[in-house]
Amino acid sequence: MSIDPSRETFESIYAGKPPWEIGKPQRAFVEIADQVTGAVLDVGCGTGENALFFAERGHPVLGIDFLERPVEEARRKAKRRGLHAEFDCRDALTLTELNRQFDSVVDSGLFHVFSDEDRVRYVAGLASVTKPGGRLFLLCFSDEEPGTLGPRRVSEQELRDAFAEGWAVEEVRATRFEIAPDLKDLSFSEGGPKAWFSAMRRQG
Repeated sequence: MSIDPSRETFESIYAGKPPWEIGKPQRAFVEIADQVTGAVLDVGCGTGENALFFAERGHPVLGIDFLERPVEEARRKAKRRGLHAEFDCRDALTLTELNRQFDSVVDSGLFHVFSDEDRVRYVAGLASVTKPGGRLFLLCFSDEEPGTLGPRRVSEQELRDAFAEGWAVEEVRATRFEIAPDLKDLSFSEGGPKAWFSAMRRQG
C-alpha cells in the first residue's frame, strides 16, 4: 500500500506507530553531523529526533511539521531532555512565508511525499529559507527499493533535476532508512528501505 500524502493519512499514522519513529536520529544525519553548521531548520520534523540531535550539539534549531500532534510531542521531548529547540506547526509548502534563513536545512523523508507540482513549490521554499552558501541535507526513498509499499520512489536523476537551478548538488549516495523494528504488516528490504542521501549547497 502506498502512502497518500494527505493530512488525514498522516494523522491516522501518528494515531498509531509511525514506521519512521525510531526514538533516535536517522543514522544518515548522525554520520554527517560535523558538516552541519549554524542555525538548523528541520523540515517535516515529526516528533523531533533529528532536530533534537542537532540542538544537543549546540545548534539553534527550528523544527516544523504540518501536524500538531508530533509538534507537541517534540516540544515535550525537548523539555524532558532539557534542550532548547523551537517547534512550529507549519506546512512545508509555505516556507516562502517563513521570513527566516538558515545555515543548514535537513529533510528526513519529506521530499518523497510530494507530487510533481508540489515538489516545485517545495524546492522554491527550500531556496528561500537556505542562506546563500548554506546546505541542504536530504534523505528520501530510492527507486531501488522494490514494491510500492510506503512513499513514492525517487530516482537519483529526479533529485538532481529538482535542484538543478540555484543549487550545487554535492553528493547523492545510496543509503538506508532506519525504521521501527517491531512493525507488523510492513515488509521492506532487509536492512531497511533503500534511500538516497543528498547534500546540496545553495548558490547565490
